[in-house]
Amino acid sequence: MASAQHIAEDKQSLLQVYAQPDDVVISHGKGCYLYDTDGRKFLDLNAGIAVNALGHGDPEFVAVIQQQAAKIVHLSNLYHNEHAGPLAKKMLDAVGPVGPFAQGGKVFFSNSGTEANEAAIKFARKYARVAHPDKPNKTRIISFERAFHGRTLGSLSATPAAKYQAPFMPLVPGFVHTPYNDIEAFLAAIDETVCAVMIEPVQGEGGIHPATPGFLTAVREACDRVGALMVADEIQAGLGRTGTVFAYQGLAHAVVPDVITIAKPLANGIPIGAVIMAQPVADSMKPGEHGTTFGGSPFATAVATHVWDRITAPAFLRHVEETGNALSQAMRGLAEAHPRLFKAVRSRGLMLGLELQDDVAPAAFVDRARAHGALTISAGTNVIRLVPALIFSEKEIAETERIFKLVIQDLETQL
Repeated sequence: MASAQHIAEDKQSLLQVYAQPDDVVISHGKGCYLYDTDGRKFLDLNAGIAVNALGHGDPEFVAVIQQQAAKIVHLSNLYHNEHAGPLAKKMLDAVGPVGPFAQGGKVFFSNSGTEANEAAIKFARKYARVAHPDKPNKTRIISFERAFHGRTLGSLSATPAAKYQAPFMPLVPGFVHTPYNDIEAFLAAIDETVCAVMIEPVQGEGGIHPATPGFLTAVREACDRVGALMVADEIQAGLGRTGTVFAYQGLAHAVVPDVITIAKPLANGIPIGAVIMAQPVADSMKPGEHGTTFGGSPFATAVATHVWDRITAPAFLRHVEETGNALSQAMRGLAEAHPRLFKAVRSRGLMLGLELQDDVAPAAFVDRARAHGALTISAGTNVIRLVPALIFSEKEIAETERIFKLVIQDLETQL
């Protein structure tokens, strides 16, 4: 197979930090499907890890790329460009003049999710210095068990998983971790020394765990009480993935964070991230205190504007909610019919986790799914994560069911 030689050559040059399958080299994609160099077709249930919201090869998306690339790609932030400001306004309008954003806000553009979280960490500590000058020890940041906030040093410090952290000790000091959805443990940890609480409204990498409305409310109220910022990491769950523009909006309507970080689907695969912050946070930052060479480029923000307008449209969000409900119903049916393999199903919109029984290896499920023509990924310790393109339809749900039934048959014969 042509792919075998290609992979062998890749391994001579590429740093091997991902456990990639040894039998697939993807060449192109169309809609919800990917194709490899050996001519095989795969149903894509990953969407680039919740990135390709519009699927692959979308004609309108491609046209915007071509038009903007011919016009200008990079400028640097030494000058204004046509697209960054209007895109930022759309984001602030989507939050609305509510809660901490009653007086408006600002947006900082980055190149990725982990960069957005790094910026949020910096902004939180700077805000604490400005808003609470009499509290020099107000630097601690609370995040939660099973969280994933990124792989750069600051965001890694907020990601309490030994497999990610241990090789890179010592990390950034001042991070505290408590159990997710455990109000009592959280309230015992937060005090006047905390400058921020970082929370994923739906944990993705941790195994698809939505926050309870009560937990989000408790976080918001405690942050207000001690003068800490509530930072919502919406990098995987935000921008339509759960059927609302931001995931927190569908979980607890009265809760509005001070800071929201977004990235993955924002430009459908073109690298871009953003930090959306309330005006008091923005007011604490001065020119020269943070920056980026590539963030907010005319190219990335032009493409992101196109994607934003499509994935935040009410009809599109209704489609995500309805399709997500249908996918959830289908997967729950499979899980209930095969309790020997499955323990639980958790979902919000088109973000679904199939929790396997403890003696069922996620890698085996992923391998058998690929053999039958579907690409899946795991999350947490024993969860199969489904984060397909947001254009997923009943047709793809039926194909998912068909393939998963074959996978189930293979696995049950091995138990």
